Amino acid sequence: MKHILLTGASGTLGRFIAERLLKDGHTVTCLGRSDPKIDGTHYARWDLGQENVTLPPADALVHAALLHEPGKYEGGEGNDPHTFIEMNVGGAIRLFDAAKRAGIAQSVFLSSGAVYANAGNWKVLKEDADLGPDSLYGEVKIAGEMALENQCDDAMRSTVLRVTGVYGLAPGATNHKWSGLFMGCAGSELLEPDLTTEVHGEDLAAAVALVLDRDEASQPVFDIFNVSDILLDRQALLRLFAEKADLTVPLPNRAPGPLGVMEPSKLKVLGWSPGGMAKLDEFVTEEAARFSSVVSAARKARAAGGGGKAV
Repeated sequence: MKHILLTGASGTLGRFIAERLLKDGHTVTCLGRSDPKIDGTHYARWDLGQENVTLPPADALVHAALLHEPGKYEGGEGNDPHTFIEMNVGGAIRLFDAAKRAGIAQSVFLSSGAVYANAGNWKVLKEDADLGPDSLYGEVKIAGEMALENQCDDAMRSTVLRVTGVYGLAPGATNHKWSGLFMGCAGSELLEPDLTTEVHGEDLAAAVALVLDRDEASQPVFDIFNVSDILLDRQALLRLFAEKADLTVPLPNRAPGPLGVMEPSKLKVLGWSPGGMAKLDEFVTEEAARFSSVVSAARKARAAGGGGKAV
């Protein structure tokens, strides 16, 4: 088992990753501005803006932290692109340099499919596809990849995971990225069409665990993998939710596309096996049951004169 340093543990992706690493028996130290208080983990203070970074001894580093406006990745710079670049690019450079100095043998960086060019023309995007992001978020992720690659040699081997959209209810969380969407659907809001590629957070965490488990001596000094599972139209997602929650609601039109589709076959060769549509169905079933339970409780409260909020 390994001692693994994890940044971004307070976020959705980080919580999925922390849970998986602990389940696999690793020792996990969370690096951040505050302790995320995840049972079974340790904590060491670290900040993306920290100038002088010294890391504790460890076998591996997983960098999942990103400074951005809440709820946004692309467009997450808001009105302050300078700080967005300095913190996320400068912070990554300082972190990877500290990892090298600390003798950490493995590093994993969570990048994004936003790094690819021509991601909107139904192109199948393999890891060697042309790069050319149309967002500052994508540019920052490319810069992070380059910063990591520059540190790589036989003493520090590293992996980049280019991740698609991530769904699921993270451990310890009460809401997820579709919580507002599901509530809007239940309230008969007319929602806009959308088309995305998605992977469940547990499957992302499995990908992290898989690349960390590779024999260090046999892996390339620097490697890149796509992490993506399903192509999902918002109409299909909300139809599934409405059926599971027994709702009759208006649905958005199908999104016309186009969209670039990331090909994860390289990761599957290592044994990665994501849950596909069956996992999406399981998640939506659970969320529909949770929604129905809240509605039922509110109705009982109103009937009893308890002043329950209307849903």
